[in-house]
Amino acid sequence: MSARIKLFLKGMLMGAADAVPGVSGGTIAFITGIYEELINSIKSVDMDAARLFLSGSFKDFWKHINGSFLLVLILGIVTSIATVAGSVLYLLDTYPVMLWAFFFGLILASCWLIMSQIDTWNMWLTLIFVVGAMFAYLVTSITPTEIEPTSLAVFLSGMVAICAMILPGVSGSFILLVIGMYTPILSAVKAFDVQLLGLFLAGCVVGISGFSRVLSWMFVHYKMATLAVLAGFMLGSLNKIWPWKYTTAYAINRHGEQVPLAQDNVLPLSYQALTGEPSYLYASLALMVLGGAIVLLMERGLSSQR
Repeated sequence: MSARIKLFLKGMLMGAADAVPGVSGGTIAFITGIYEELINSIKSVDMDAARLFLSGSFKDFWKHINGSFLLVLILGIVTSIATVAGSVLYLLDTYPVMLWAFFFGLILASCWLIMSQIDTWNMWLTLIFVVGAMFAYLVTSITPTEIEPTSLAVFLSGMVAICAMILPGVSGSFILLVIGMYTPILSAVKAFDVQLLGLFLAGCVVGISGFSRVLSWMFVHYKMATLAVLAGFMLGSLNKIWPWKYTTAYAINRHGEQVPLAQDNVLPLSYQALTGEPSYLYASLALMVLGGAIVLLMERGLSSQR
């Protein structure tokens, strides 16, 4: 029961992270030590699982897909999105600099944590790391757009976003923001639009069933290279999470609200001069340190359990 409560709380952390455009639930899964089990459990939902289920071997089916693990984790994620995620979004709107600072420290420490798991660095792994960092940087530099939420667009956005959500350093929420589907999906969650959410979840199922197999294969055959590229993703994603941003262009969304369209990263003192708002420098630095410390403490706790 204690292990399930801990797993449920890890799911809640993943759900809260996935609600923020720029933070990946996959990062939280990696920090909390459940990443590989999550990928392998998702991969196990296959034709063998379907045959066991259709033949009535429900106990074997449940064991085959690691059902207890997936159920508890999904309940945590859903509970978080329905409850805690709202508070996270409130903090993002009210105290954006300090919240981004906390996530910046958390992800920076997570990047170091992954890099420390690579036994020996060589030119090949360094190249993969740099490519991963450049890819994440370029993705997080894309100016968000807005498209019509048709049935096909919602389904495809689910496929793409779920792949990003299970990649440490690549935010599924930000991918939705980039392709213009973040607001429609979040609005559907709040309004409990069953039809739109059903299409989105169907896309998620299709996307994750294929992508989890790719990740699992990579971990089995090229684990060090996989860790290197994931660490690169995390490092490159810090571009999006830098706390002090100056908005250079705005857009009007479908609700008539003014939202940031293009933003530049600036230094804390420049931020204060450009925006006229306090930089909260010392509080933000303290939260960066706190975010990093949480990651290191969680890793120490997991290491002691191994």
